[in-house]
Amino acid sequence: MTMASMAQNNIVEEVVWWIGDEPIYKSEVEEMYQTMLYEHNEIDGNPYCVIPEQLAIEKLFLHQAELDSVTVQDAMVMQEVDRRINYMITNLGTQEKVEQFYRRPMPEIRETMVDAIRNTYKVREVQNSLTKDLKITPSDVRKYFSQLPADSIPFVPLQVEVQIMTLNPVIPREEIDEVKSRLRDIADKVNKGETEFSTQAIFYSQDPGTSMRGGEVGFMGRGHLEPEYAAVAFNLNDPKKVSKIVETQFGYHIIQLIEKRGDRINTRHILMRPKVTDKDLTEALHRLDTVRSEIMGEKYTFEEAVPYVSQDKDTRNSRGVMVNDNNGTTRFEMADLPQEVSKAVNTMSVGELSKPFIMKEPKRNRDIVAIVKLTNRIEGHRANLSDDYQMIKGMYENSIKEKMVSEWIEKKIKDTYVRIEDGWRDCDFKHEGWIKKSN
Repeated sequence: MTMASMAQNNIVEEVVWWIGDEPIYKSEVEEMYQTMLYEHNEIDGNPYCVIPEQLAIEKLFLHQAELDSVTVQDAMVMQEVDRRINYMITNLGTQEKVEQFYRRPMPEIRETMVDAIRNTYKVREVQNSLTKDLKITPSDVRKYFSQLPADSIPFVPLQVEVQIMTLNPVIPREEIDEVKSRLRDIADKVNKGETEFSTQAIFYSQDPGTSMRGGEVGFMGRGHLEPEYAAVAFNLNDPKKVSKIVETQFGYHIIQLIEKRGDRINTRHILMRPKVTDKDLTEALHRLDTVRSEIMGEKYTFEEAVPYVSQDKDTRNSRGVMVNDNNGTTRFEMADLPQEVSKAVNTMSVGELSKPFIMKEPKRNRDIVAIVKLTNRIEGHRANLSDDYQMIKGMYENSIKEKMVSEWIEKKIKDTYVRIEDGWRDCDFKHEGWIKKSN
């Protein structure tokens, strides 16, 4: 039987590979294939060769993770599950359409996704442990770059370095009082047993990461929670009661205890944010425009103003310098910047200051106002050591890590029982040693 005919076969739980005593089912392969098609992941080669091999490699890593007692934080897993489900609902339109795509109800989709993401994190932990002792010197990087074929040297698109100053609109007292009143009403109803906290969180919480699962945050240590939130949450003792209102940088919360485990806690919360009106935003724009005028008039510099004016916690203590989370440097490709910042700097000259503009704060999903200063513009070019050392170092580091991991995989293959069923063996596998003589 050919792989193509097997792909059209209706057998549900047909075993196609054995890795040690772990089976790989045809249904697993089909499900992963559908997911990759949905996520537009490119498959280099025959999917009925590539995917089983990927699943087999994952099982090798998961076995090692079990030997190494690798654990993964539930909260981190659930956060990623929510992100993916929200992404799918946004793209397909409704939860029902997501369920139709996967041909199963949302609880089953979530359960499958939780296992898959937890396994992904475990695999990553094992890979990191394999390469944690890697040491790279500048001479290693220079040698690597000197030996790269000319057509392998990447083209670096236009990059910019940007400083930012932000201001949050002043929210009227009445709006804050309204939010607090709504939270108190919910807390009273829960405390009286008239409603479930989780139900209210689904309907009213403005935290997209937790609202879909009834406000549940997952197990967290103090260091992973906002200080104000942690101070109240860790003092809760009765799971049937609701906390007082807590203010953090994200808005106003009420909290319910689910469970404590040593120095970690699992809670539910409902987040509400006061509404920002056009009038509030306009007033903030005027205030920031005054600051800009005084900088242009040389009353003080942009860098001097940032610590006193800017309300962006991530940049106000570093003269407003923005850092790219994707690569850990101060350089951004235009697509990596927040959309509004990218639009502002697109036509600016180095040293120029933008006019104030409204933008959506990425981490807190609220409207703020900002001005930016373009501090550097690096035109598109072929990578070189003087301008792009960190990028080239990363390329070299990745190539060495890939080699170390690949060598580990091939050694594990040799030491592991593998059986590939007829119809699934005629493949050009990425790694050697899968087809054993006993097959």
